[in-house]
Amino acid sequence: MSTPPTEPDGTQEPADVRMEATASGDGRAYQAARDQYINERTIRVRAPAEVHAPPGQVNIPAHARLFVGRGTELEQLDAALGAADPVVVAAVHGLGGVGKSTLAARYAAAHAPAAGSGGRVFHPVWWITADTGEAVQAGLAALAAALQPELKTVMKLEELAEWALTWLGCHPGWLVVLDNVTDPAHIAALLDRTSKGRVLVTSRLGQGWHRFGARVLRLDVLTAGQAVELLTRIATAGGSRVDLDGADELVTELGFLPLAIEQAAAYLQQNQLSPRQYLRYLADSPAAMYDLPAEGSDISSGTGSDARTIARITLDQLAVGTPVAAELLRILAWYAPEAVPRTLLDNLNEVDERKQFAAPLLQDALGKLAAYNMITLTPDSITVHRLVQAVARTPDDNPADGDPHRRADDITAARDTATRLLNHARPQDYSDPPSWPQWRRLLPHIDALADHTLPAPTPPSGCSATPACSCPVKEPTPAP
Repeated sequence: MSTPPTEPDGTQEPADVRMEATASGDGRAYQAARDQYINERTIRVRAPAEVHAPPGQVNIPAHARLFVGRGTELEQLDAALGAADPVVVAAVHGLGGVGKSTLAARYAAAHAPAAGSGGRVFHPVWWITADTGEAVQAGLAALAAALQPELKTVMKLEELAEWALTWLGCHPGWLVVLDNVTDPAHIAALLDRTSKGRVLVTSRLGQGWHRFGARVLRLDVLTAGQAVELLTRIATAGGSRVDLDGADELVTELGFLPLAIEQAAAYLQQNQLSPRQYLRYLADSPAAMYDLPAEGSDISSGTGSDARTIARITLDQLAVGTPVAAELLRILAWYAPEAVPRTLLDNLNEVDERKQFAAPLLQDALGKLAAYNMITLTPDSITVHRLVQAVARTPDDNPADGDPHRRADDITAARDTATRLLNHARPQDYSDPPSWPQWRRLLPHIDALADHTLPAPTPPSGCSATPACSCPVKEPTPAP
């Protein structure tokens, strides 16, 4: 505190009193009236190598609670993460909604310290949502604060993340789950800096993991039996007596995709509907049914995603460098959810009115869609999941927030292109035996296109609904 100057008569000048104090480290200075207090305490920041994870250091989301099947996949994941290398990375990829996060959470919970599974145990087990670089940094910072809580009072976010990276490099035996990685570059620093422990990655992206030496596992949809079990467990939860007539047909229509089945089952339970009733509503008003999640679900609360949202996010990412990918998916959406001959697309650029599918651009779009698990690609065929197809050919022209990849005019144009491709590829003479193998390859897709399209109001003279029909479909009207 400074003292006011003295006047000639010995009195002090009534100047403002200035009180000064300096606090260091984690100290704080306080002033009340003319009294001043300094409260200082010292925090010892221990080096990462000196800090050991406290007992029970686990953060796993609730994904693991509702779980069916996947025994083989869990064994494969355990084998991948059980390798003898100092640091092991396993990447689980697959279509959005196929259950990658649920599988990872189940595995993490089974191998956490308190699991009592009798197998290998990881400690700590730390879950990081890794859809952006910022989210990865925040997850690492949270790990640092959990290991040494005092750090969050003296370190910034980026310093905490750096401390956590150093800790992971010093200690063995841990498991870090990096969930929903959208770009491998977001986790490169973590994987490059860690020389011990185990990393489990989930992603819709199936490519790019080789640079990290990752063991890659592709997760497929549920089996028919597992899908019905999941539907039944949710629809009958709490003693609900929902009529399950049509369960087999509903899970088939949803392509055995766990996310879609979970959402449909919750709707059945809420509205006390049977699967057969749900199928009827879905056939009559697919767009409306896709927009009706059950109350209390992640979708209704704004914290989750459905098949539409996942497809939109993926196509948004692809649109940056591969704008024709969405158009290609819309074309494939009109065919059957089984192997489409790759040769069917040989004349795509020729029949496409905008001439946007030159061979290199077509191959790039196919590769990118396959990399993000929107299609399954083999040297001879292309397969699209039936729910992805259903979403891609269902218009969404909501003026407030319509999906730019599902405009009605674009879907109609894609249907017309799909029709021209089939007309171009089909043999001219169905009675010629050498042409029959080609007919067998194309007929499922001709049938699918017909099923999803109403006949033209006035069919051309002589047209029949048989392979012998030599006229193209002219201006068909989309089915509801």
